[in-house]
Amino acid sequence: MGVHIINIKVNIASLLVTISVSCFASAGDKLQVIHAGHIIDGISNTAQANQSILLKNNKITAIKRGFVTPSGYQVIDLKAKTVLPGLMDMHVHLTYEFTNTSYGERFTKNEAYYAIKGADNAKKTLLAGFTTVRDLGAEPQIITEVRDAITRGTIIGPRVYAAGKSIATTGGHADPTNGFKHILKGDPGPREGVINGYDDALKAIRHRYKEGADVIKLTVTGGVLSLAKSGDNPQFTLRELEGIMTAAKDYNFVVAVHAHGVEGMKRAIKAGVHSVEHGTYMDKEAMALMKQHRTYYVPTITAGVWVGEKAKIAGYYPEIVRPKAAAVGPQISKTFARAYKNGVRIAFGTDAGVFPHGLNGREFGYMVSAGMPAMAAIKSATIEAATLLRIDDQLGSIEVGKLADIVAVDGDPLINIKLMESVSFVMKNGVIVKQ
Repeated sequence: MGVHIINIKVNIASLLVTISVSCFASAGDKLQVIHAGHIIDGISNTAQANQSILLKNNKITAIKRGFVTPSGYQVIDLKAKTVLPGLMDMHVHLTYEFTNTSYGERFTKNEAYYAIKGADNAKKTLLAGFTTVRDLGAEPQIITEVRDAITRGTIIGPRVYAAGKSIATTGGHADPTNGFKHILKGDPGPREGVINGYDDALKAIRHRYKEGADVIKLTVTGGVLSLAKSGDNPQFTLRELEGIMTAAKDYNFVVAVHAHGVEGMKRAIKAGVHSVEHGTYMDKEAMALMKQHRTYYVPTITAGVWVGEKAKIAGYYPEIVRPKAAAVGPQISKTFARAYKNGVRIAFGTDAGVFPHGLNGREFGYMVSAGMPAMAAIKSATIEAATLLRIDDQLGSIEVGKLADIVAVDGDPLINIKLMESVSFVMKNGVIVKQ
């Protein structure tokens, strides 16, 4: 009888200690559990049914079978939904949205106009389910302020990895004076993102670093929407590209290249760039080089479809742009189909800004229509995009230890990929921003 009484006292004491430790450990912590009807985790090739995702503050701490609710956890009921990692778009322009009046706006609009536009587009992008984006071309002082305001929580938006000013050669696709009258053209240099030669290349990268860029964007061929004749000619020498990559490695930059024409594309791949955007006239040799160098392809089919349709409308684009848009637009989807079949690494990117922001999810449907399985398309916007950005240790999948960027759709996107256009739940960094 006495022994039993002692045991009871010990057990009670032990229980009190356990309760006390538990309360102490969770003081101030935000504990949530997501009850997920299905999970597409970004890693597996199949969806998992009836799972619980445990979150502490902004990180995933456990994933359990069935619907469990530990004491002290807030339940987020997504039993009727498919849960996925936060989506990533590797090619956007948040401070920009093209219309038939855009070319004149740079002479009539102030920086504040573009900053406000960037804040609005960032919100649209996040609510569409994209919790991380790579912004590949904007005025550096504007996009870095938008990026930093999001980081501080002043405005709502995705994580932004910003390139700032795209780097071009004189007269190239990102030369900011294209289309100006003679007296305004001047001779922009590395500070303005225009290079000619190896030393200029080094200086341009260093200026981007000085301005606070996270990544680098080059325009190694002609482009569609610039006020210049060619949409695909090579615009960097191999020596210039070697200068870019030498400096980029010093500053640990991921380098993306806008490329429609195949010659400029091949030079860039050989120089060691990390991703090719658009890739319109990619051939088998370019695909083989991309596989050899493990270069990612970011297709931007949505932008191609959009400009192809708008090119049919007289007056929507300037006449120097219209034939380029008509030729390049429809070709991107065909190139994507061949690249996927040939085993090129693909990361999701849309070129949002060429078309309205918030419609990024359309890219999934175009990818699937071109022959990519739905699961592979989703992975391109999760773990593959995170790998390209070198943040796959933090994001890109629903795994223990990763940041709580989580989205959900109603129904099964593996059956109906169009559901990816209607994300109904968004959590970024452990905070629900759409439910």
